[in-house]
Amino acid sequence: MSDETPTPRVAEPNTERSPRRGMCAAVLGLEAIALGLTTPVMVTIADVPVRTALVVGLGLAVVSLLLAGMLRAEWAYKAGWVLQVAAVGLGFVIPMMFFLGGVFAALWATADWLGRKIERERAQAWAAYRADHPQG
Repeated sequence: MSDETPTPRVAEPNTERSPRRGMCAAVLGLEAIALGLTTPVMVTIADVPVRTALVVGLGLAVVSLLLAGMLRAEWAYKAGWVLQVAAVGLGFVIPMMFFLGGVFAALWATADWLGRKIERERAQAWAAYRADHPQG
C-alpha cells in the first residue's frame, strides 16, 4: 500500500461551460418571453395591425431565442446588442418598452461584462495552476 494520496483530477478549462454564454443566454431567453408578449399589447393598446404586431413581436422573440443558441460565436454577442437596441426602440410603439427594454439591455450588459470577467479570471487561475503543477 502506498501512503500517497492520489492527486484529484482537475477538469480542463475547455470542457467547462462558459459563464458568459450561460448568463447571456438566460437573459435572451427571458427577453424572448417579454418580446413575445408585446404582440398582444401592440394589437390591443397601440392599434398596430395584427400582421405587423406578429412580425415584430414574435419575430424579435424568435431572433432572441435563436441568438441564445448561437452564442458560441462572437458575432452573436454583437447581434445581441442590436437586439437590445430593437427592444428599447419598441418603446416608440409601446412606451413601457423604453423602460423594460432598458432593463433587459442593462441585464445583457451586466451578463456580458461579468461573463468576460469570470472567463478572464478563470484563465489566469488556470495559468497559475499550470505554472505550479507542470506536467511531465
